[in-house]
Amino acid sequence: MSSSTAAPWWARAARPVRVAVPVALMGRAAVGMAVPLGVGPLVHRLDLGVFAGLGAMHATMNDRVEPWRLRVARIGTAVLASALGMAVGSGLQHAGVGGVVLGAVLTLTAFVSGALSATGPRGSAAGMLLLVSAALGSGMPLPRPWWAAAAMVPAGGAFVVLLGLWAGGPGRPGADPRFRALADAYDALGRTLADLGTERAAASRQVLTARLNQLQDLLPVRSQSRLPDRPGGRVPDRSRAVRAYEAALAATEAATGLLWARRPVPPEVAEVPGRLAAAVRRGGGEVVVPDWRPDTPSRQALDTALRAAADTVAGRDARLGTAPVPPPDPWRLRARLLSRPSVRYGLRVALCIAVGSAVTVNYPLSKSYWVPMTIAFVLKPDLGSVFLRAVSRSVGTVLGVAVTAALLMLTTEEWALVAMAALCVALLPYASASHYGLNTVVMTPMALVLLQLGGQSGAAEFWPRVLDSVLASAVVLLFGYLLWPERPRHRIEPRLVGAATALRAYLDAVVAGGADRSEVWLRRSAYRSLADARLEVRQGLAEPPPTGRLAERWLPATAALERLGGAVAAFAAQVRYGGRVPDRTEVERVRRALDELTAAARAHRPPAAPPTGLVAPSPTAAPATPHDPTLSALGRAADELESLLANGGGGGGDSTGTGTGSQPDTAGR
Repeated sequence: MSSSTAAPWWARAARPVRVAVPVALMGRAAVGMAVPLGVGPLVHRLDLGVFAGLGAMHATMNDRVEPWRLRVARIGTAVLASALGMAVGSGLQHAGVGGVVLGAVLTLTAFVSGALSATGPRGSAAGMLLLVSAALGSGMPLPRPWWAAAAMVPAGGAFVVLLGLWAGGPGRPGADPRFRALADAYDALGRTLADLGTERAAASRQVLTARLNQLQDLLPVRSQSRLPDRPGGRVPDRSRAVRAYEAALAATEAATGLLWARRPVPPEVAEVPGRLAAAVRRGGGEVVVPDWRPDTPSRQALDTALRAAADTVAGRDARLGTAPVPPPDPWRLRARLLSRPSVRYGLRVALCIAVGSAVTVNYPLSKSYWVPMTIAFVLKPDLGSVFLRAVSRSVGTVLGVAVTAALLMLTTEEWALVAMAALCVALLPYASASHYGLNTVVMTPMALVLLQLGGQSGAAEFWPRVLDSVLASAVVLLFGYLLWPERPRHRIEPRLVGAATALRAYLDAVVAGGADRSEVWLRRSAYRSLADARLEVRQGLAEPPPTGRLAERWLPATAALERLGGAVAAFAAQVRYGGRVPDRTEVERVRRALDELTAAARAHRPPAAPPTGLVAPSPTAAPATPHDPTLSALGRAADELESLLANGGGGGGDSTGTGTGSQPDTAGR
């Protein structure tokens, strides 16, 4: 068991994530807030500047380093949802509705917000801002005319969008985020190859996982397909990133098999991805792959993939033979929006908002909209543990109010407040990626400064916001967490079922000889499902019992599925380059073990823990010796899965990839 797993749940919950400082995003965020907000005092319409600054803040919350089309779509969806919510809230305030009607409309908005939030990352951002802005619009002082509040929100967001168009727009290949992400992925692949056979391999593999996930997210679905080649074998610029990505996936599959089999490669081969990364950053060029005479199927697969990558980076057709990615389903979003999980989550958010509205009606609060706004932030579905967010929100608000009060003791001059707001927004990209509590510490002063500029609050009124935040967090903990009829199994076990199902489809494609068609996309789907399962278990480990205990009990199964991913990758190389014919008995053993594991997850039956005082050896730990390439990789994978099911999971494998080489990380490709 790794040190991270052995730590108490509260220590894991409080530990921030180590992330690089996003300098470009932080600079863009500061300018994006300062200009719309600063225009208000210049034209003597500070009331309009506050709402433009609010739109800039919401745009910054959804800003990413990505191609301009994806960036415009992401920010545009979120800001338009924010403007719609602001129109609803400000309309209710202008109409002078009573507390009961206001609570009913906010509850209905909360249901739509929750259902939309469960459809995916973009829907989650839009749904949250729909509810947040509706709450703010119902209580903030409105400008003249009242409908200008909703109009200024997209105006501020549009300025943030324009700031990034030059940096990531078309016509500047060197600044294209796709090629920068591709170069980073090849760098990470090189480090993984260099670390094969060492204790650093699992950690390097985690970095490669993150880089490939980031690269895939930067490639729109419609572009992840084959485009017509130019005469002479030249690859169109618009498809070069996609084909280089496919070559990177092929090399990653080979590296995964080598990691599973504990087979290193010569140093001169491990240096090739680094040279590929340098060529990508230069805009192309020749990269020579050494003639190293690979002696195992996985090494042959790596050699073929590296040569295909070199051809692609040089602008030649690589003949990877992969099928186009399936086209997007136009009914997919509608099905997700009307699915049982979406409706269920919508009801969860609506219940909390209804309770919060009832509290604010019966117990007069100076800023009643702060309660539903806080509930919306805490219940955002893709930010991890609800319990952790509720606690972090309360603690972060206390610290944020203290910081704001200290700053306002120094000055309340308008331009100083504009500078404070710009500084807070500049810190937001880093704080959001590091820890939710730190994100709250940054957002609280930013919101309070906007209220101060709007003339609604003074320093003496800031401390009641702590009470509002604690009240909202208590509502979420009680009605959206403890009393909500949803046990922790609904978050962890479905991810494991999805991972096992995707992995089985990948295995079936390998056995059927689908390597030249759809296997690459089935493999990608399986590895991302594995990454989702591992993330869910990690988040569960940061919660108190019983969720934490349940996550620990599913750790061995998560580790076993990750090991199986590496074994199937090695087996695919044996079939493709070693001439191995799949053994029906071995394949059925793996399928049967996967079916048993899936049935156990659906029955909410995690592997049994060893008796108290005993720590059994993990059946999913990596063997100490390299795998014999003459033996079937699938056979050893079947042994490992059957051992897991027979022994109840042993002492708990390290599926996080943070141990000391005892468990390689094979998820998320």
